[in-house]
Amino acid sequence: MERGSYLIGWPRADPVFPVVASNITTLISDEDEKTEMATGLDFVKYVVDQIDDGCEVSYRMMFGGCTLYSKGKVVGLVCDDQLFIKPTEAGRAFIGDVVEAPAYEGAKLSFLIEDQVEDREWLTQLVMLTEKELPAPKPKKKGKKQAPA
Repeated sequence: MERGSYLIGWPRADPVFPVVASNITTLISDEDEKTEMATGLDFVKYVVDQIDDGCEVSYRMMFGGCTLYSKGKVVGLVCDDQLFIKPTEAGRAFIGDVVEAPAYEGAKLSFLIEDQVEDREWLTQLVMLTEKELPAPKPKKKGKKQAPA
């Protein structure tokens, strides 16, 4: 089977495809498989496994880190094996003594989650509160089709 074809006769048009493992959707691309990421996939999977399936968490490796989604909304990042959650008022009230840090150089401040990653109920609650407060993602604009010349 040639590279890029995963089912005989079904060439992949898009280098990104969803893979469902248990109730968690993961987006994987050929580029992710080929390069050593700054974020360990084992840590990302650990974080995702800590969060209850009701949050519908998915992730996508990109730009040397990983973006975490809950119900289609970006709720956080994993960079250099550290978890960063998007700041919200509900999250700030829930955490209490917040530690804020940028996920990468030039990034906005996020909530840095350290020891609490091991507390499944606490982390699930934080992701649920964050997702509820964030706005729905903006619909993607479809490209304009040009008339044939």
